[in-house]
Amino acid sequence: MSFILRIIIVALIALGVQFYFIRRIQQSLKAVFPGINSDRVKKYKWIFLLFANLYLIVGLVYLIYSQVRGSNVSFPPPYTWFDYLIQFPFWVYIVMVFQIIIFFILLDLVRLIINLVFSKHNEKMSLILSKIRIVITVFFFIYVPARAYYDYVTVSTRIVEYKKENLPEELNGFKVVLIADIQADRYTNKERLNKYINEVNKTNPDLVLIAGDVITSTPTYISLAAESIGQIKAKYGVYACVGDHDNWAYREDNERSLREIKNALLSQNVKMIDNDKIVIKVNNAKIGVTFVTNTYVERIDKDTIENLVNHDGENIKIFLTHQPRHFLINYAKQFDYDLFLAGHTHGGQLTFLFPFYNLSPTLIETKYVKGDFRFGNMLAVVNRGLGMSLAPIRYNSTPEVTVIIFSSE
Repeated sequence: MSFILRIIIVALIALGVQFYFIRRIQQSLKAVFPGINSDRVKKYKWIFLLFANLYLIVGLVYLIYSQVRGSNVSFPPPYTWFDYLIQFPFWVYIVMVFQIIIFFILLDLVRLIINLVFSKHNEKMSLILSKIRIVITVFFFIYVPARAYYDYVTVSTRIVEYKKENLPEELNGFKVVLIADIQADRYTNKERLNKYINEVNKTNPDLVLIAGDVITSTPTYISLAAESIGQIKAKYGVYACVGDHDNWAYREDNERSLREIKNALLSQNVKMIDNDKIVIKVNNAKIGVTFVTNTYVERIDKDTIENLVNHDGENIKIFLTHQPRHFLINYAKQFDYDLFLAGHTHGGQLTFLFPFYNLSPTLIETKYVKGDFRFGNMLAVVNRGLGMSLAPIRYNSTPEVTVIIFSSE
C-alpha cells in the first residue's frame, strides 16, 4: 500500500469519526432543545467541519502535488502562522473528538441495554442521555485544550526510591536521573529544552542516563540537542543509548545520522553508547550500565545481547535501552539486573480518559507505557520524556524527569 493511500485511509477514518460525533451532537441538541433551528445547525455544521479539517485538506493537496511533481514538499509547512491557525487547532480538535466519542459509544451501549430491558422508558432515558452527551462535550471542549497546553509547558519531576540489601555506604543516597525522548525539533525548541534541562539540574544528579531519541528528524536540530544536553551537570557524567529517531536525521543514511549525533554529543562531553557497557566507580563501589540498542532500524540479536549482559562484581547493575520490550525486560531479569530503564513511549503522548482504565494508541505496542514495574528484585522504569511524534501535542502525558535514589534496605 502506497504512502499516499495510507494517508487517504487515515483521513477517511478521521472524517467518519467526526460525522459520528457531529450526528450524536445534533441528535442531542434536538432532543434537549426541540425549538432549535435545524437548517441553521446544518449550515454551521458544514462551516465547522471545513475549518476543523483545513489541515487534512491542505495535507492531501501537498501530498498529491508532491506525487505529481515527483518532488518532496515539506509538510507541514514551516510557518508559525500555519501551526497556530491550522495545525494545532486540528490536533486539539481531533483529540477532543476521539476523547468524547469514547464516552458516546459507552452511552450508546447503555441506551441499547435500556431499550432492551426498559422499553417503556425509552423517551425519558433518551432525553437524559442527550443531556449527558452535551455535558460531556462542553467539559472536554474546555479540558482537552487546557490539558494539551499544560502538558506542553509543564515538566514534572518524579522521585523513585530503589532499595537494595547490602548496598555499599558510598551508594546510599546516590541519584540516577533518567530522561528520554528529548526530540529537539521545531516544537521542542530551545526554550522548551532549556526548561527541561533546568529541571534535570535542579535535582542535583550524580549520574544522568538518556534513553535515546535526542532529535525527531532532519539534521537541523542536532547541534541544538547536543548543546542543550551539554548543559546537564552530573558528578559521574551523562550517557545515552541509541533511540529510533537518532537514526533518522538522514532518512536514507542511518549510519551518518548516528555518527553526527554521537560526535555532536561527544563535543559536549556526553557519550552515546551503542551496544556496550561501562563501569562507574564511586569510591570502592561500582555501578555497571549496559547500553542495549534495539530500535526500528536495528534489532539486537541473541548473541550480541548475551555478550553484553554478563557483568561481574558491580554493586548496582543497570540495563538502559530505548524501547521497553518484554524480551529485553526478560533478559535483564534473567541476568539479575537491579534496574531496567527505558523511554520511547512518551508516556502514551495521547492518553484518553476512560472509566477505570486510560486508553492510548501506545498500548498497541507495549503495556509498559509509563511509570514503575516490579519483576522480582528488578525495578523497570519507563520515563515519559519530553518530545512528540506524529502529533505535535501531548494529552494527559506531562513531560517527566525521573530521579532514582538508591538506599539500603
